[in-house]
Amino acid sequence: MSLILLHNVHLLDVRSGELRPDHSVLVEDDAVREVSDRPIAAASARSIDGGGRTLMPGLIDCHVHVTFSQTNLGLLADTANTTLALRALPILRGMLQRGFTTVRDAGGADHALKAAIDDGMDGTVTGPRLFVSGPALSPTGGHGDFRPRSDRLQPLGCGCQRLASTRVVDGVDAARRAVRELLQMGADQIKIMSSGGVASPTDPVNALGYSLEETRAIVDEAAARHTYVLAHAYTPEAIRRAVECGVRTIEHGNLIDAPTAALMAARGAYAVPTLITYEALARDGQRLGLGADSVAKIAQVREAGLQSLQIFREAGVKLGFGTDLLGASHGLQSEEFLIRAQVQTPLEVLQSATLIGAEILGEAGRLGEIVPGARADLLLVDGNPLDDLHCLAGQGERIPLVMQGGQLRVNRLAA
Repeated sequence: MSLILLHNVHLLDVRSGELRPDHSVLVEDDAVREVSDRPIAAASARSIDGGGRTLMPGLIDCHVHVTFSQTNLGLLADTANTTLALRALPILRGMLQRGFTTVRDAGGADHALKAAIDDGMDGTVTGPRLFVSGPALSPTGGHGDFRPRSDRLQPLGCGCQRLASTRVVDGVDAARRAVRELLQMGADQIKIMSSGGVASPTDPVNALGYSLEETRAIVDEAAARHTYVLAHAYTPEAIRRAVECGVRTIEHGNLIDAPTAALMAARGAYAVPTLITYEALARDGQRLGLGADSVAKIAQVREAGLQSLQIFREAGVKLGFGTDLLGASHGLQSEEFLIRAQVQTPLEVLQSATLIGAEILGEAGRLGEIVPGARADLLLVDGNPLDDLHCLAGQGERIPLVMQGGQLRVNRLAA
């Protein structure tokens, strides 16, 4: 049994929005055992003096692509899976240093990479806890079909396009089988393409993805295994179709309107905006190899980003925290906090990256807060995020300690 006692900390309660002074937290193995505003007696525990810093839950990013080491996804076409995994290791370490102890991969990472992190208790492979989708499902010509325009459409063979970690599948029966296969292979949830997108070469943003019948079949198969579907969708029509078919989370949603947001709220659907990626792509996408067709689509969704946050917020849609970064832009992950703060309060942004993220993942009470019985994912932060989210920005310079599942992954306190 391993015991760690953190004391002399100000505990950030993300439910109440209070910073509670002079607290102690006892961690036993991988879980929080006790939280108290009085000294905790634990003679055998390793004692860590927080120095009056803020102690808060580990962060949750619900939309990442840890294996996307290139901005132009077509450049990954012939890259071996082993190479993709090895390139993901520094991306994963960077996320952990920035305080993200759990992430949901929205297409790319597989069960093998997740298991490597889960098994890496000796520090061989470190990174955020992964919830993986495997390859995202896309219809032919959708946001997931990266074949270039041609008078001879390249055959798909097995239906897998490793270049963008997508799988092109058409028809109700084929979609059902694809979901069953992904779940058998260890996917935690299923990702589908319900509208066009920026990075794919041949589909306009306002294109619709899967049909109602295909979407219902995918949702039904996921529900049969007690999991859910997340859908890439930008426009009101695409979002409405997905939500009416039972999709649980809408990714991006930049072009949402008020009636569709109201429908999402009524159905209990979540939104996961990813605004930093459009800033990154607008700034550096072309230089880093993004195709001209994709560059032209960025402005349309970028300009609507902040307005979509306001529409979701006014409708009462719960917002998860997502980033969707590619290639060299992964280091901008924490800048999403500052973009969100232009519309949301600091507490609302923090709840997106903790409590709401845990709800989306089906881990409420186990992730996203510091309570007895929760996993011991803890951050020590120089500053008060309730006052200023800049203390979470950058590369974790103001996060000297990161604990994940009771393991000290980052510890710069001595330095």
